[in-house]
Amino acid sequence: MSNVVAIFSALFYLSLLFGVAYYAEYRLKKGKSIINNGYVYALSLGVYCTAWTYYGSVGQASTRGIEFLAVYIGPTIMAALFWPILRKIIRICKTQRINSIADLISIRYGKNFSLAVVVTILCMVGIIPYIALQLKAISGSMNILIGATETGIGLKNIFADNTFYIAAVLAFFIILFGTRSIDASEKHEGLVAAIAFESIVKLLAFIAVGLFVTFGLFDGFGDIFSKAAENDTLKKLFQFSESTSYTTWAGLILLSMLAIIFLPRQFHMGVVENVKEVHIKKAIWVFPLYLLLITFFVLPIAFGGTLLLGNSGINADTYVLALPMQHGAKFLGLFIFIGGFSAATSMIIVETIAISTMMSNNIATPVLLASQKFQTKGDGQLTNPILNIRRFSILLIIALAFLYDKLVAQHFTLVSIGMVSFAAVAQFAPAVLGGIYWKQASQKGAMAGISIGFVIWFFTAVVPSMASAGFVNMSVVNDGLFGISWLKPLSLFGMEGMDSVTHCFFWSMLFNIIAFVAVSLNSEKSAQEVYQAEIFVDIFRYSATPDSNMVWKGTAYLPDLNSLLANFLGAERAEKLIVTYAGRHKISLDTKRADPRLVTFAEKILGGVIGSASARIMVSSVTKEEELKIDEVLKILRESQQMIELNKELRKKSAELQKATDQLINANRQLQDMDKTKDEFLYTVTHELRTPITSIRAMAEIVHDNTDMDEEQRQHFLSGVIKETERLSHLITQVLNLEKYESGKQQLNTSSVQLNSLIKDAVQSIQPLANEKRS
Repeated sequence: MSNVVAIFSALFYLSLLFGVAYYAEYRLKKGKSIINNGYVYALSLGVYCTAWTYYGSVGQASTRGIEFLAVYIGPTIMAALFWPILRKIIRICKTQRINSIADLISIRYGKNFSLAVVVTILCMVGIIPYIALQLKAISGSMNILIGATETGIGLKNIFADNTFYIAAVLAFFIILFGTRSIDASEKHEGLVAAIAFESIVKLLAFIAVGLFVTFGLFDGFGDIFSKAAENDTLKKLFQFSESTSYTTWAGLILLSMLAIIFLPRQFHMGVVENVKEVHIKKAIWVFPLYLLLITFFVLPIAFGGTLLLGNSGINADTYVLALPMQHGAKFLGLFIFIGGFSAATSMIIVETIAISTMMSNNIATPVLLASQKFQTKGDGQLTNPILNIRRFSILLIIALAFLYDKLVAQHFTLVSIGMVSFAAVAQFAPAVLGGIYWKQASQKGAMAGISIGFVIWFFTAVVPSMASAGFVNMSVVNDGLFGISWLKPLSLFGMEGMDSVTHCFFWSMLFNIIAFVAVSLNSEKSAQEVYQAEIFVDIFRYSATPDSNMVWKGTAYLPDLNSLLANFLGAERAEKLIVTYAGRHKISLDTKRADPRLVTFAEKILGGVIGSASARIMVSSVTKEEELKIDEVLKILRESQQMIELNKELRKKSAELQKATDQLINANRQLQDMDKTKDEFLYTVTHELRTPITSIRAMAEIVHDNTDMDEEQRQHFLSGVIKETERLSHLITQVLNLEKYESGKQQLNTSSVQLNSLIKDAVQSIQPLANEKRS
């Protein structure tokens, strides 16, 4: 296929992505959010499926059989734990305005700046090879599409390499996607919509090639698997023990379980971009279903590629694209290329945005703000510099990934590079999971665990790859560091029999956890750490009253806070935020001295813009903070706990009061209905009584006045008197029944009095609670 067609198709697809993002932003301005949907949220998590899934899984399955499933079984298991784990992390991040995993760890451990820097560096070193993997996949698939050969290792023909121009265009699009707003904690409506769209595209493309191979090149699943069973190379893959080991399976499943949470792109899409916690319920089943669908045809494609192209010298990683191209299905090939391009670009876009935010917030911006040349002039002075820092960070990340692709990545498969990155981000797991469930976890413990884990990961995973690329002497791998045999990167402490990834994961996590727990148990914690530990571990309790558990003590002035926020947000928006917050919490703005809650609020707002580490530096520069003792922090937390209990009691009393009010309303309604019935009854009885009495009197007078009346007429009138008397007796009985109504009314009146008494008691019990809460 023509090189121009391939490049034009890629550019057209990127333009389509931008159009989807623009449409989502346009709908949001109209008040209709596309991403406020559980299915869109679940699809956005599909960014987990990169070029590794699209191309690498087929390559892995062709040599290792069903081992490729391990990295999808792990996320499927973890999906069942999304509600207790991911939901808790989301609640913490929303309450604290956290926009990266570096911020999460830093804030949990006393807003420690050093921790944020270490996590950022580890993310850069661990993920840049993963981004390089995507560039490698794009260049490899494009060469298959246009029938070109690899440009080779190195930078000699850089300007003749399509990957260079694709990387440049991707950097441009990432800048458009991710740096339009200074507030990194804001939802990127267009980005999430575009990633969800890409998840659909790559799924449809992979299913298309699966159907083509299974039913176009072969006669269904039975035909492929029967021929594979007869092939000497493939029949071994049908035996579990021949294709992989139980240790490898356990290691890969655990590794991928952690990766689905702690990969920067997964954290960004699953936590930072989450609109509502309830969307997790959809993701719990939609995301595993997505993984099932996108891996359904991996084995048929892998076996079909080996049977048809196994002796052609074509890389197994490219079977997905090579099969339709080798059999003349060029338009299908172009669609499959777009699917693979989609899988790679979605990962590059989100991963680069996430890491550039961490680089900007935790490395570049603190250096800028600490500069002596920095002067506060107000009204958004720092907006453009910070956005430019993020743009430069994006360019730097793409450039480093491109260099890694050309100098190192060509020596390795897609899967091996991806697993190294998985092992890198797994080093965050003890600090994060321990931090949100264990109050004894300390900053020193987290720093020790992450640092030791990072060193062992680098030694057991990165050093061998650098040795293979020629950057490190191979004697380190073969003979061990300094010639010590038990310091071999691939068999540390003499342990052999594991594959390189499981070996790296085992030792790095073992020392990480031991250091984290041991140092945490034997180190003192600052007041800020104690406070954050309470908030993080019991976030569902404290998030009910987030503004009642703020810890800050010192002197601050309102004009300084206004000026500080104005530097980043502009004067108008800064003033609006402070006025709105003060009005909601009944804080007076008449005095120059700022309420402590405003100081904490300002730091939280800045944390969403420049990260917690930089925000703390900035707030400290305009305030005089006094150090809190642990006793003071515990006292504040106890008061917060009492406030939470008071709120529960108030809600309980309010519910009782509402119930009593409803009962009183019903009783009054019954009384009104009975009064209306009584009035109608008395009117009717009065009318009916008059008629028989008049008749009796008239007939009695006739009989009395006519003494000579014959006996027959007399009996006639007397019988009439008797009939009217009986009728009168019946009416009198009805009148007597009215007493029962009066008795029922009396009972209802008594109930009303009791209900009024209950209401008074409820009001009297609520009043002290309300007064206490107000004070």
